[in-house]
Amino acid sequence: MASLHQLHIAHILLLLATLLRAAEWNTKDFLKREHSLTKPYQSAGFGIPNWDFSGNTMVTSNYIRLTPDQRSKRGTLWNSVPCKTRNWELQVQFKVTGTTKELFGDGFAIWYAKERMQDGPVFGSKDMFSGLVIIADTYSNHNGPHNHNHPYVSAMVNNGTMSYDHDRDGTHTTIGGCEVKFRNVAHETWLAIRYENDKLTVSHDLQNKNAWAPCFSIDGIKLPTGYYFGITAATGDLSDNHDVITVKTYELDTPAGVSKDERADILPAAEYFEPPRDHKEDPAPSSLSGIKTFLLLMFGAFCCVVCVVIGIMIYQNQQENSRKRFY
Repeated sequence: MASLHQLHIAHILLLLATLLRAAEWNTKDFLKREHSLTKPYQSAGFGIPNWDFSGNTMVTSNYIRLTPDQRSKRGTLWNSVPCKTRNWELQVQFKVTGTTKELFGDGFAIWYAKERMQDGPVFGSKDMFSGLVIIADTYSNHNGPHNHNHPYVSAMVNNGTMSYDHDRDGTHTTIGGCEVKFRNVAHETWLAIRYENDKLTVSHDLQNKNAWAPCFSIDGIKLPTGYYFGITAATGDLSDNHDVITVKTYELDTPAGVSKDERADILPAAEYFEPPRDHKEDPAPSSLSGIKTFLLLMFGAFCCVVCVVIGIMIYQNQQENSRKRFY
């Protein structure tokens, strides 16, 4: 009887463990390999399965370098399979390094876009795009006035009608962002882009603790299915190495009452997006250099001293004349 009782308890424990495992939701069970990328990257032949690259991109066994630490370089890496998943999460492991401490740039971008493999000015991809872009802007000598520092991670949703204002770091079309000091850290960094039930959430793992820290979250984001994932980078007068290590894409569960069907017939939109403000030029900088300004100040001070001395001399001369007339 005791053995039967123990066997019965063991069956109950096994059943409970099975139910717990079934109830525990793990995104690894939904890994989309056709949209993912892990080293050593190359297949038996040339190229990367399901991925295309162009520009200055260099593929090694440990990383994919989109740009070297050289000026005026561009590199692209695009998934060749359109994403038909309604809810998804994209996790990108990357590393940005450079030899300079204060001047560096320009940065990289993670895309979910209709257009792929099209070179352009937006961190190596085309402007006036359709879709979503997450921009990791590292340009240290940032353009225009801001209330944040760089590196800065931001998002833009476009239906093909808006231009990314590179001269203002896209501040007129940004829907959210945060500072992430990922440059020249000792370890690789992760960015997670989660799109679930029309909500966009961007997180990061900067401390290498296998835990996500929030960057920003926005409701009311409409994205169609059938677009492509991509990563691009660019350098200008300033430069950095922009390396991609791993890309993992997960299909997320669709809650009850929400259709799992594809929706390829909508335009990208952000519900709370404000129309871009007019582009306003910064005030023209003074044509005077620091040395010229210093010399002008010195000249002005000298003139003041001369005027004071002359005034004193005139006053003393008047006093002397007055004494002579008195006697």
